[in-house]
Amino acid sequence: MLVDLSTVRHIAKLARVRVEPEQAEALVGELNKILEWVEQLDQLDTTGIAPMTSVVERSQPLREDIVTEEDNSEAILANAPVAAHGFFVVPKVVE
Repeated sequence: MLVDLSTVRHIAKLARVRVEPEQAEALVGELNKILEWVEQLDQLDTTGIAPMTSVVERSQPLREDIVTEEDNSEAILANAPVAAHGFFVVPKVVE
Protein backbone atom coordinates (compact mmCIF):
# COMPACT_ATOMS: atom_id res chain seq x y z
CA MET A 1 0.00 0.00 0.00
CA LEU A 2 1.37 3.37 -0.95
CA VAL A 3 0.42 6.61 0.74
CA ASP A 4 -0.18 9.62 -1.46
CA LEU A 5 -0.69 13.29 -0.69
CA SER A 6 -4.48 13.02 -0.47
CA THR A 7 -4.17 10.14 2.02
CA VAL A 8 -1.84 12.20 4.20
CA ARG A 9 -4.33 15.08 4.15
CA HIS A 10 -7.16 12.69 5.03
CA ILE A 11 -5.19 11.18 7.94
CA ALA A 12 -4.34 14.67 9.20
CA LYS A 13 -8.01 15.64 9.02
CA LEU A 14 -9.07 12.53 10.94
CA ALA A 15 -6.37 13.17 13.56
CA ARG A 16 -7.35 16.84 13.65
CA VAL A 17 -3.75 17.85 13.06
CA ARG A 18 -2.84 20.84 10.94
CA VAL A 19 -0.23 19.83 8.36
CA GLU A 20 1.39 22.46 6.17
CA PRO A 21 1.75 21.57 2.45
CA GLU A 22 5.54 21.20 2.68
CA GLN A 23 5.17 18.97 5.74
CA ALA A 24 2.63 16.82 3.90
CA GLU A 25 5.13 16.09 1.14
CA ALA A 26 7.68 14.92 3.72
CA LEU A 27 5.06 12.82 5.51
CA VAL A 28 4.26 10.94 2.29
CA GLY A 29 7.81 9.59 2.19
CA GLU A 30 7.97 8.87 5.91
CA LEU A 31 4.66 7.00 6.00
CA ASN A 32 5.63 4.95 2.95
CA LYS A 33 8.90 3.94 4.66
CA ILE A 34 6.97 2.89 7.77
CA LEU A 35 4.56 0.81 5.70
CA GLU A 36 7.46 -0.85 3.86
CA TRP A 37 8.97 -1.81 7.21
CA VAL A 38 5.64 -3.27 8.37
CA GLU A 39 5.42 -5.28 5.13
CA GLN A 40 8.89 -6.69 5.87
CA LEU A 41 7.66 -7.81 9.29
CA ASP A 42 4.69 -9.50 7.64
CA GLN A 43 7.10 -11.73 5.69
CA LEU A 44 8.57 -13.27 8.86
CA ASP A 45 7.60 -16.84 9.73
CA THR A 46 6.02 -16.69 13.18
CA THR A 47 4.57 -20.19 13.34
CA GLY A 48 5.16 -21.73 16.74
CA ILE A 49 5.77 -18.38 18.42
CA ALA A 50 3.27 -17.54 21.13
CA PRO A 51 1.73 -14.06 21.14
CA MET A 52 3.15 -11.84 23.87
CA THR A 53 2.55 -8.47 25.42
CA SER A 54 6.01 -8.07 26.92
CA VAL A 55 9.49 -9.40 26.27
CA VAL A 56 9.60 -10.54 29.88
CA GLU A 57 7.16 -13.31 30.77
CA ARG A 58 4.89 -12.16 33.55
CA SER A 59 1.77 -13.35 35.25
CA GLN A 60 -0.81 -11.25 36.97
CA PRO A 61 -0.65 -11.67 40.76
CA LEU A 62 -3.95 -13.06 41.94
CA ARG A 63 -5.63 -12.76 45.30
CA GLU A 64 -8.25 -14.94 46.85
CA ASP A 65 -11.84 -13.90 46.24
CA ILE A 66 -12.97 -13.39 49.82
CA VAL A 67 -15.97 -11.37 50.98
CA THR A 68 -14.63 -8.72 53.35
CA GLU A 69 -17.80 -6.73 54.05
CA GLU A 70 -21.30 -7.70 55.02
CA ASP A 71 -24.31 -6.99 52.82
CA ASN A 72 -25.09 -3.36 53.59
CA SER A 73 -27.27 -2.64 50.56
CA GLU A 74 -30.11 -1.33 52.73
CA ALA A 75 -27.82 1.27 54.30
CA ILE A 76 -26.58 2.32 50.88
CA LEU A 77 -30.09 2.53 49.41
CA ALA A 78 -31.17 4.64 52.40
CA ASN A 79 -29.13 7.49 50.86
CA ALA A 80 -30.96 7.25 47.53
CA PRO A 81 -33.72 9.76 46.76
CA VAL A 82 -35.83 6.91 45.34
CA ALA A 83 -35.25 3.15 45.64
CA ALA A 84 -37.37 0.16 44.67
CA HIS A 85 -36.86 -3.60 44.89
CA GLY A 86 -33.28 -3.19 46.12
CA PHE A 87 -32.18 -0.85 43.27
CA PHE A 88 -31.72 2.87 42.73
CA VAL A 89 -34.55 4.43 40.72
CA VAL A 90 -33.40 6.89 38.07
CA PRO A 91 -35.28 8.86 35.41
CA LYS A 92 -35.78 7.17 32.04
CA VAL A 93 -33.14 8.39 29.57
CA VAL A 94 -34.05 6.33 26.47
CA GLU A 95 -37.17 7.09 24.50
